[in-house]
Amino acid sequence: MTQTRVLPAYVRPDEEYLEHLAAGRFMIQRSRSSGKFVFYPRVAEPGTGALDLEWTPASGGGEVHAVTVIQPKPPEEAYNVVLVELDEGPRMMSRVDGVAAHEVIIGQRVKARITEIANQPAVVFDLA
Repeated sequence: MTQTRVLPAYVRPDEEYLEHLAAGRFMIQRSRSSGKFVFYPRVAEPGTGALDLEWTPASGGGEVHAVTVIQPKPPEEAYNVVLVELDEGPRMMSRVDGVAAHEVIIGQRVKARITEIANQPAVVFDLA
């Protein structure tokens, strides 16, 4: 018998998203009526206002849509900030790990990975 976890009415979509990440699941929302995927988590689908958003596993695949390199003061190392277009359609801001900041270019394929940043679960990407 499958048990469904019932969340209290006060749980916000962003909190649910973090709970999924903490459990090792990269989940995004999808509207049952339109079939469109949504990110960042919200209560209603943008454009339509549909309240039928459900959580669904993200494939984790995507493509770098935009990138910038942040060059902090030494001795800190440069890092990248990317806008990734997920294979499902929405875009999300993150970073690409495991490669020098200046080596990330628009159009590269990436794969999501869940990690912890500042004691909070987060999605980062590695080159695919």
